[in-house]
Order: sequence, then C-alpha cells, then structure tokens
Amino acid sequence: MSVNIILLGPPGAGKGTQARVLTERRGLVQLSTGDMLREAQASGSEMGKVVADVMAKGKLVTDEIVIGLIREKLAEGGRGFIFDGFPRTLGQADALGALLAETGDDLDAVIEMRVDDEVLVSRITARSTCASCGEVYNDITKPIPADGKCSTCGGTEFKRRADDTEEALRTRLMAYYKQTSPLVGYYYAKGLLTGVDGLGEIDEVSADIAAILD
Repeated sequence: MSVNIILLGPPGAGKGTQARVLTERRGLVQLSTGDMLREAQASGSEMGKVVADVMAKGKLVTDEIVIGLIREKLAEGGRGFIFDGFPRTLGQADALGALLAETGDDLDAVIEMRVDDEVLVSRITARSTCASCGEVYNDITKPIPADGKCSTCGGTEFKRRADDTEEALRTRLMAYYKQTSPLVGYYYAKGLLTGVDGLGEIDEVSADIAAILD
C-alpha cells in the first residue's frame, strides 16, 4: 500500500534516522530537499540546469523549484514518499497540498517528533557520525565502539557537525519554532497530525511510527 508522510520536528529530533528506517522497512522514498537539489544538479535535466544556475549565483532556491523537483519524483511513482525538510513554512505547506491535489496523491500522515529542548541540546552536542556511512553515535547513549570501528560499515573515521554546538543548535531551534512549528497547528486542523516521543530509543520511536501508519 502506498503511503505519503511528512516528518516534523526540530533539528536533531531524529527525523533522518526514522526516514532511513522507513525506507528500509517499507520501501518509501525519502524526499530530502538537499538530496533532490544535488541530484538535480548532477542530472543535467532542464530542472537541473535551473537549479545549478540559481545555486551558482549564490541565490536561494525558490519554493517553485523545490515543488517542481517533488513533482518529478511523484511522477516516478513508488510505494510512497517521506517529505523530509519540506514543507518548512505555511506557504510551502499550501504549495505541497496544491501539488498533491493536482497529481491525485494523498498525504496520509504528518508525524511530529516531539522533544524536550534541554535534553535535545545535551544529546546533539554529544553526537558524531561515521564519515563513511553516516551511522550516528552519541557519547552518552550510543558511544563509538571500543575498537574504534563503525558497527555498520567498519569505518574508522568519525566526525562532528560544525553546527552541533549548543549556541548553534539553539539558533536552529529558534528558527524552527518561528518558521516551522506553525505547521503543527496547520496539520492538526486537517486531522493529519500525530505526535511521537522523538527522544525515545530508535526502535521505540520506529514502533510508534509503525503503529500510526498501520
């Protein structure tokens, strides 16, 4: 059964991790804005040339371009899509709704990954990732294995994001609450919103999301 969902939540809430679980277990396609832009640039398509030109000039990619990229992805079909990082604003939510109506697709669920800011800050500032496969580790809850090798791919190089500092994270949180949190009420009013505890163990959060989708 095809299912289209949006994952909502502040930076560091685990949206990327849960999107990866959903792609593996349900065959859903993760539509990440950044990934789509990079893919379009490399494709050489007409839309890709537009994206490359805009980014080469140092300009922001417009909502119309992102919607165009999503339209292309929807046309490819599949078992369903995860919208990750889009929409971020009420205007983008309206545009996405109009696109889905145009293509005859439905939005089945909007899952809000709820977090406690203070716990989130302490968790994210302890985060590192495998440079090879992107597996996420945490100094407190999931340390890098004692042998210094990634448990997923065996890689030995790990990195921390430059913006995984308390100051940078609080700035990103403020941007989220100003721009994106209004979507919580927007989708609640449409009867699509369900919340899960984003700070639970990965398998627990995955089970909560699976229960919503089932």
